[in-house]
Amino acid sequence: MEENSRLRAAMEEAGYKQAELVEAVNRLLTAAGHRGTVGDRTVRYWLTGKSRWPQRRQREALEALFGCPAVELGFVPPEDPLLRRTFLATTTAAGASLTLPPSNTGRVGTSDVAALRASLESLTGLDDTRGGHSALERSALAGAAECLSKQDKASSQRVRQRLLGLASDFTATAAWSNVDARQLDRADGQLKEALYLARMANDSATEMRVWNSLAMLAHQRKEHGQAVDAGYAAQATGITRRDPLFASLAHARTAIGHANRGDRQAALRSFGFAEDMLSKAKPDAIRPPWIAFYGPAELYALGAVVRDRLGFAAEAEAASYRALAVLPTQFRRNRALATARLALAQLHQGEADQACDTAASVFELMAGAPLPGRMRSLIGDFYRDLLTLAPDTTVAREWGDRYRDQWSRP
Repeated sequence: MEENSRLRAAMEEAGYKQAELVEAVNRLLTAAGHRGTVGDRTVRYWLTGKSRWPQRRQREALEALFGCPAVELGFVPPEDPLLRRTFLATTTAAGASLTLPPSNTGRVGTSDVAALRASLESLTGLDDTRGGHSALERSALAGAAECLSKQDKASSQRVRQRLLGLASDFTATAAWSNVDARQLDRADGQLKEALYLARMANDSATEMRVWNSLAMLAHQRKEHGQAVDAGYAAQATGITRRDPLFASLAHARTAIGHANRGDRQAALRSFGFAEDMLSKAKPDAIRPPWIAFYGPAELYALGAVVRDRLGFAAEAEAASYRALAVLPTQFRRNRALATARLALAQLHQGEADQACDTAASVFELMAGAPLPGRMRSLIGDFYRDLLTLAPDTTVAREWGDRYRDQWSRP
């Protein structure tokens, strides 16, 4: 008895587990007016080779489901000459009593999904290094469009859902690029589209990503109540119940919203939840690439934001140093942001000279690349605070004269 490796490979390509194949075949049989009699044992016999030639209606369902003749699925027709001639004569008409296409030409399976996911991962790496910009947005939207264009050719409902989830993730990447570039209206529309697709795909990880970005968008618009609401929505997604890392990020984002509203108690409580959840997260768990930025370093950085907003500048400075000490090297944009936050915390303690030196290093970290809009805005906040807190100092005038062109140009 030889295992049916072809059927197993076809199932893997289409994204079917054994129970899912049972359900799909029975659904086709029922739709064709027959009883759905396939069970787990039936599929197990097919896979182990104990059943080498399924019943006719089962064959028709399998052929329609996978879009190819039964022999290409590893099944072997009987050796009886009459039966064999009948099989050969009807192979080209296999599946005619069912409504799915009889050929797998151009069908999209899990290998296509994997290729699209690899493309998305490359965009995530580009964002980590440079930040949001128009080329990243265009590439992400093109990826989303490609995912949606393949929907009608998906080899299974499972693949269709994966394509929807990837389309949502690509769209969220484009939206995030616009959040980082402070193209707020464009980001808003894309986030709404990404949220719709994520819910269609039942993809709670991407849905949580969208709520996280919506909280940041609300912060940029100074709509701090909406930022808190988005943080709570992120906490309510399914992924936060399964993975403490996602829960930690959702609580940290909520804490920033509370801090911006001046609600000290709520902010510190939410940030405490974020710290507790992160301590429970498994560092080696398999997660979507977009959340690779989040860990102890990012939590320290977000803690610096919360504390600075609440007026604890010395604690904010210490948190920024902790963030920079453990931040992975590939996150160049995040390192520059944490450095700008450090400069603000130093300035808010009256250390103008040191703060200006720290802020100047932001441009060195970005190595001549254009600053994303979010970073330009943060540096603009630093300069405005510098003029407010140390308006008559030489260092303030010199810093402005030297760096104004670099942080103010689009």
